[in-house]
Amino acid sequence: MRIFTASLATETNTFSPMYTDLQSFYQCFYAAPGEHPATPTLCSAPLIACRNYAASHPEVCLIEGTCTWAEPGGLLNRAAYEHLRDEILTQLRAALPVDLVMLGLHGAMVAQGYDDCEGDLLQRVRQLVGPNAIIGATLDPHSHLTALRQQQADLLIAFKEFPHLDFMQRAEELLQLSLRAARREIQPVMSSFDCRMIDVFPTSNEPMKSFISKLKQLEQQAPVLSVSVIHGFMAGDVADMGSKILVITDNAAAQGAQLAEQLGQELFSFRGRTLPQFYSIAQALDQLELTQAPVVLADVWDNPGGGVAGDGTLILHELIRRQQRGVAVGTLWDPMAVRLCQAAGEGAEIELRFGGKSGASAGAPVDKKVTVRRLQANAEQNFAGSRVPMGDCALIHFDGIDVILNSNRCQSFDPSLFCALGLKPADYQVLLIKSTNHFYQGFVGLAERIIYVDAGAPYPSNPRTNAYQKLQRPIWPRVEAPFDVS
Repeated sequence: MRIFTASLATETNTFSPMYTDLQSFYQCFYAAPGEHPATPTLCSAPLIACRNYAASHPEVCLIEGTCTWAEPGGLLNRAAYEHLRDEILTQLRAALPVDLVMLGLHGAMVAQGYDDCEGDLLQRVRQLVGPNAIIGATLDPHSHLTALRQQQADLLIAFKEFPHLDFMQRAEELLQLSLRAARREIQPVMSSFDCRMIDVFPTSNEPMKSFISKLKQLEQQAPVLSVSVIHGFMAGDVADMGSKILVITDNAAAQGAQLAEQLGQELFSFRGRTLPQFYSIAQALDQLELTQAPVVLADVWDNPGGGVAGDGTLILHELIRRQQRGVAVGTLWDPMAVRLCQAAGEGAEIELRFGGKSGASAGAPVDKKVTVRRLQANAEQNFAGSRVPMGDCALIHFDGIDVILNSNRCQSFDPSLFCALGLKPADYQVLLIKSTNHFYQGFVGLAERIIYVDAGAPYPSNPRTNAYQKLQRPIWPRVEAPFDVS
């Protein structure tokens, strides 16, 4: 059994000015063949699953290709995409013949001239390996499911959980089904249903928590092999943007299609009911005196995980105005301010302008006399067994507030981001973080309360008014009853 595995992934916010290039991948995560660390990343978990399996199955010949990931951002440079795509295709060509190709993808990557990067890659892989080899890939649920991907792959499996704590389990599931398909023990058939909607579906609370449990139970009933919810990614202006259900059966296309529609209509019934309560900045901060510490303020839309800068200052400015003490901010993206702190050195008191530099809508820069409390090169945080690079970081202090400035854009996943700079998050009254829901599992056991704050930052968070150009089909909430429109 010859298996080739590789990963090429990023999430593209087509509205974001934070354009993505080759350096974006090299700075975030890049592992040449054979150089992937023992710990997985969100989108390279298939390689680790294959590596673990091959270690105990000497009959397997595993060929590792390049694995790379860029922090979510704006449109991907065409030359960068083609370079990385062709690097992997060249490695695959050299590995031929292969029985199985296992890819770690995201599903919302958009490059100049390529609205469906993953479909393009899968099509080229199929042309190389031929019709009999099995092609499987993992997807992030915040992706765009296209007909081309379904035509070219045999198995596509999305993470079930949001936050995506199950990415390793899904990679192992994909490998086992792919091996069974390669041995001709099963004949996977993919069926999908367009839910004609776009929404945000955290699975840490109802109704999605029970819905995901239901999907897992269905997967135990033949002929169903796998069920995925494609949440969709509302910041991607492509024709296939939106929520879909993907069902894989063992050679039961009609049954799969029926189940996909049934589940899709159930998901449609959840529209507008899946998000926790969001508060304005004033509403959120008014509650701080009523809640015991620590309180987590989640800046849900200034989230680098959605492709924006993560340097918004709107909430921080209000905390300063209210003279709130005992605040730790993790993080503000500002590589220029980090460099200035590095030049000044630990212990220095300097006049510093930080944050609010990427765009007018995320708030003005903060100007303060700060103390540089700590500098940390190549800082990292944890997420579900993986390591997330924060880049060089500086911890600054002023007016009872500690702020972590980072040079590598990343959202707030885990309290370890504070520990990386020597802070004890439990000692603070307020923890201000930037994430929509990936932070939840890490912080829920620490926080007395989590308050989701809609600060009106630059993420295109209102599908009713987002300036879509390529999305043409009717979807909720742009159309109230999309299934009534032909």
